[in-house]
Order: sequence, then structure tokens, then C-alpha cells
Amino acid sequence: MATARANLISVNFEVFGKVQGVFFRKHTQKEATKLGLTGWVQNTPAGTVVGVIEGTEDKVKLMKLWLEKTGSPESHIDKCVFSNEIVIEVSKFSDFKIEK
Repeated sequence: MATARANLISVNFEVFGKVQGVFFRKHTQKEATKLGLTGWVQNTPAGTVVGVIEGTEDKVKLMKLWLEKTGSPESHIDKCVFSNEIVIEVSKFSDFKIEK
């Protein structure tokens, strides 16, 4: 009997608010790694944080909630926008990196 395989999801995100200079990327990497997700996170010149998260649908959902509601202890999240959510066969990334 075949076992059902969990769908892998890839989604882009951009977080707005007080998210730079507050260790947001480091905490994002830590949370994503804890959840077993792959992808990357990066600061933008506009003062936001952007990235990609990939993983199982349930874990990506947890990470999306974390990005919207929790963040790093010193951050203040105004909003988080998600885009380009797609089902993927294989993750493009082997871990979750902080991009410079």
C-alpha cells in the first residue's frame, strides 16, 4: 500500500515594520531550522526583510504564523506579505541561510 507523501510548498515573504537591527534574520533562521524548513532570509534597502521558505505544508503554515505574529523579541511586525506559493517536488535549498 502506498503511503501519502506530504506536499512540499515554496512561498516568498516580505515582512514590514521594525525588522532590521533587531536580529530578525537570525531568529527567522533559528525558527525555520527548528521546523525543518529550507530557504533564505535577507534585509532589503527599503527596511524590510524578504525571503523564501520551503517545506511541508503544515510546517510552512507554522512559519508563516511566526513571521506574521512573533518575529524576534525586539521586532515590531506591521505586516507580512506572502506571494508565489506553489507546490514543489523537491526543495531548491539544503538548509536555511541568512543572505547578506
